[in-house]
Amino acid sequence: MDLPGKTAIVTGGAHRVGGAISLALAERGCRVVVHFHTSAAQADETASKIGKLGVECLKIRADLSQHAGILALFEAIDQVGWSVDILVNSAAIMKADDLLTADETDWARTIDLNLKGAFFCLQQAAVRMQSQGGLIVNITDIAGQRPWHRQPIHSISKAGLEMLTQVAALRLAPKIRVDAIAPGPVAKPESMDADRWREITHELPLQRGGDARDVARAVLFLAENDFITGETLVVDGGNRLL
Repeated sequence: MDLPGKTAIVTGGAHRVGGAISLALAERGCRVVVHFHTSAAQADETASKIGKLGVECLKIRADLSQHAGILALFEAIDQVGWSVDILVNSAAIMKADDLLTADETDWARTIDLNLKGAFFCLQQAAVRMQSQGGLIVNITDIAGQRPWHRQPIHSISKAGLEMLTQVAALRLAPKIRVDAIAPGPVAKPESMDADRWREITHELPLQRGGDARDVARAVLFLAENDFITGETLVVDGGNRLL
């Protein structure tokens, strides 16, 4: 895919990994829809950086855990007359839960955004991509491939997103490609202290943590290689080898 002039939607695109993806796509000449829910200040900052690159940017607030919010996001894009060429499903939360005590509220809080939200965003994007084709990239997690007992619902949501990637790639080919990226330690959780983060990343085969830009570069790779679909690109510094 030739990126200049294409429209890319990045859910959760205001900051951290999503923000890095938004900026990387803008640097390649895409106009970018920066979706956010609560991170208004970060969305403003990212949009300002994109504007300085000389490309168009649209900020849209929406709660993607609600189907109405997903419809509102895509309707807002339709209203400005933009096509949908790329969707990056990056919006997600990661909460610690216990398998034996988690309740329906815990389940819905994670599944409704991480999996249901991604499913229906993919659906809305694919409907709009049918005529010209496009690319959908789901940001999963190494937790979707290896169980994390402290975040069981998160792990389940990301494993479901891996299967969604494969099912959608099969259904939407040949015009629409669907891939995934499974990051490892690329952004320190805000609740984690710096010493613990250094301990985790030093144990990796590469003996260092990654960066949100590593995931952004992976998105660009998938966008520009038209012969990859249904695959998950792992960006984890060798974490899976441990």
